[in-house]
Amino acid sequence: MTATYVIDGAGITGLDSFWKAIGEAVNGPGGYFGSNLDALADCLSGGMGTPDDGDFVIEWRDHQQARRVLGHEETVRQLELRLRRAHPSNRAAIEHELDRARAGQGPTVFDLLVMVFEERAPGALRLR
Repeated sequence: MTATYVIDGAGITGLDSFWKAIGEAVNGPGGYFGSNLDALADCLSGGMGTPDDGDFVIEWRDHQQARRVLGHEETVRQLELRLRRAHPSNRAAIEHELDRARAGQGPTVFDLLVMVFEERAPGALRLR
């Protein structure tokens, strides 16, 4: 039997609220299902995520609202946070990504989340 978990995109106000929403959708109030892209990928890959690690679907309702909120503006905010704690050898690459995001180019936070789902759990994400 396939479990279905629902994320309400209308409640997404930024990346932090996405982490909270997916954690609670999958694991109940206060639940965890990643708090960065690598952790999300691990959770989607099994062994630490969905109950019993069986078949599942994440239904992301009102995803268009979330797409807007997790667009280039949020991407800029997240890259600026990353840049502050980046190792000097990584700064140039992050600054390049940041310049592109400020210009409205390149993948957004929303795009990156969807890519992780497609790579780690093909077919599990349903955008509604």
